[in-house]
Amino acid sequence: MANIKSAIKRIEIAERNRLENRSYKSAVKTLTKNYLSAVEAYQATPGADTQKQVEATMAAAFSKIDKAVKRGVLHPNTGARKKSRLARALKAQEATGAAS
Repeated sequence: MANIKSAIKRIEIAERNRLENRSYKSAVKTLTKNYLSAVEAYQATPGADTQKQVEATMAAAFSKIDKAVKRGVLHPNTGARKKSRLARALKAQEATGAAS
């Protein structure tokens, strides 16, 4: 443990930030999984209600990714890559659905 007052404070701040960052990263992962399961459900039974569910989960995931980037939890390129992969998952599903 540090003895200097400023070092002790930095340790406390770093721990607080680590917990906050972990909650953002966990939320991004959870929302991504929810979105991918919604895409699979849409692929299994295409319809207006499942499509609305996909759009809602995509918006929630995009929003949380953008907030994480804004807070500095994720690098901007990482956020863009995650959003791109989410969009590509839906595009690939729509392409296979249209082809069959």
